Amino acid sequence: MQKNIMLFMAFLLSVTAFSQEDLEEVKINKKQKGIKKSFTVTANTSLITSKELLKAACCNLAESFETNPSIDVNFSDALTGTKQIKMLGLTSPYLMITEENIPSVRGASQAYGLSFTPGTWIESVQITKGAGSVINGYESISGQINTELLKPLSDIPFFLNVYGSTDSRFELNTHFNKKLSDKWATSLFVHGNTRVAKNDMNNDGFLDNPLGKQINVLNRYQYYNPESGLVSFINFRYMNDKKQTGEVDFDKDRDRGTTNFWGSEINTERFDVSTKIGYVFKDMPYQSIGFQNAFNSHKQDSYFGLNQYDIKQNSFYSNLIFNSIINNTMHKFTTGLNFTYDQYQEFVNVTDYSRIDNSVGAFFEYTYDNTDNFSLILGGRVDNHNRLGFFVTPRLHMRYNPWKNGVIRFSAGRGKRTANIFAENQQLFASSRNFSILDSSGKVYGLNPEIAWNYGISFSQKFRLFNKNADAGFDFYRTDFQNQAVVDLMQSPQQVLFYDQKGSSFANSLQVEFNYELIHNLNLRTAYKYYDIQTDYLRGTFQRPLQAKHRFLGNLEYETIMDEDKQWRFDFTYNWSGKQQLPYTASNPEADQFPDFSPSYAVMNAQVTRVFSSVFEVYIGGENIGNYRQEKAILGAENPFGPNFDASVAYAPIFGQMYYAGLRFKIK
Repeated sequence: MQKNIMLFMAFLLSVTAFSQEDLEEVKINKKQKGIKKSFTVTANTSLITSKELLKAACCNLAESFETNPSIDVNFSDALTGTKQIKMLGLTSPYLMITEENIPSVRGASQAYGLSFTPGTWIESVQITKGAGSVINGYESISGQINTELLKPLSDIPFFLNVYGSTDSRFELNTHFNKKLSDKWATSLFVHGNTRVAKNDMNNDGFLDNPLGKQINVLNRYQYYNPESGLVSFINFRYMNDKKQTGEVDFDKDRDRGTTNFWGSEINTERFDVSTKIGYVFKDMPYQSIGFQNAFNSHKQDSYFGLNQYDIKQNSFYSNLIFNSIINNTMHKFTTGLNFTYDQYQEFVNVTDYSRIDNSVGAFFEYTYDNTDNFSLILGGRVDNHNRLGFFVTPRLHMRYNPWKNGVIRFSAGRGKRTANIFAENQQLFASSRNFSILDSSGKVYGLNPEIAWNYGISFSQKFRLFNKNADAGFDFYRTDFQNQAVVDLMQSPQQVLFYDQKGSSFANSLQVEFNYELIHNLNLRTAYKYYDIQTDYLRGTFQRPLQAKHRFLGNLEYETIMDEDKQWRFDFTYNWSGKQQLPYTASNPEADQFPDFSPSYAVMNAQVTRVFSSVFEVYIGGENIGNYRQEKAILGAENPFGPNFDASVAYAPIFGQMYYAGLRFKIK
């Protein structure tokens, strides 16, 4: 009975079968891997463990994927220092991003939401490529990223992380954990970061990174009763984040709303409450029911020069899930109902784009697993949305093991979403471009919903090479858009156009991986990625701007044998990006033009950790240690209120090399 409830806890927190299997794997594996890939899970899912997250000491979820071959990390613009992630060549709005399987980064939080989850809070991250599960909703197109937070009943009493870097960023994380009884436990996570110095390494008169500060507090409670079959979580969270960027001489109290100096402030306040309760039926341990509810209020007040952008989103999400079997445990199903409500108050300068979205949906997902070499997940959902109407979402995942340590997977599915064109493209406000929406017949901003089909196939194989462990594989995914909200930067450098797809738009993604244990405890991870992403714009067909066609990742990790709780850990990562299509600027004066394509470049990161005991360790590291910088980061920097100003085109690092140090202290 207790084992069944533990399995259900894993299900409640992470509905995919992968997390359940990982719960069992942890019991038998002595040495934890940084990235785990199962050969018996149906979907193409990888698990990033806490060990992998320690390779990137700084500092939030957006910065946790530098060593992961499935995710590409880029800067979104030349001012805010915000990192944007992509999967299968598509930006994060096409991902379903969840926190313990409750949608978290969506709508108003798309631009900066990944930076609002501190890395030390994370227990693991699950990455699923292709169409995700229908249980979590209909919006996923290129995949799903689910974050699992540390659990109060299993966390240590106290944790401290202190961090500082040469770009004047300082961070403090503290975790307090207390067992209230044998069934109740609570955790208090407190995070703070600040950047206090002005940095202009390329001498263009603009800050390379924003000044800012953030306070982030999470209080969570966990209840677990193996006798009754009940488990529950309650979370309360408050976050306040402030950023200031722009010209070095900009003074927000003096220059806001004037043309003295160009500046920007982005102030965000967020409050979240979520609850989960689950029950495993005593006489039917294969049967369970779970109920998830979440409310959040997200308010952002911001301006970019003379552009004003304010958005507030109040959201409610509710999901009722029932799990059982059909005849035997080879045939399982999950079914349920969910409801979403989003109230937007959105203002672009003086234009009011406020609206209310709501939807109710039902889903059913059937899983077959012969417990040997074949499994499939066939799911579908029906939803009724006040703007998108009534629609059906089908999803399919299949796995086949043709021989030992080899696995073939296939997936297909449909996704549908509303593009929040301003919230998702806020970097464009840091320019002199005029915003024009060319269509008016759609239900949101005059545009129709985005609809896409995603298809994928993958193969992985473990083997021995020169008597050492190795694995290799590939995956290929294609995303076909039936309709897309096109963001057109190819027409004019003074305009950004939004319109419904006029021709075709697709994304092809090919990834090839090879991983090898060179010597004992020295592991090599490599991945090559090829992207063919094209859209028909008004001026013709172009590659998607700011997306490299070729990318390569290499990672070396080495750790010494643990000796009386003492250890050295070394990590080196090499990221190479090929040339990228840049937005059209040829009609500008020559001094304010970008070439058609960016140069290729490489970024190298490294980190050394010294573990002094089971409770204390220190780390030092460097990012972009080759000191590569984008040659021209801002067009028209000498006249930021002129017609050619554009700080939205960032294809490479702006700041250059950065070094950091920190410590971790635990009370167990």
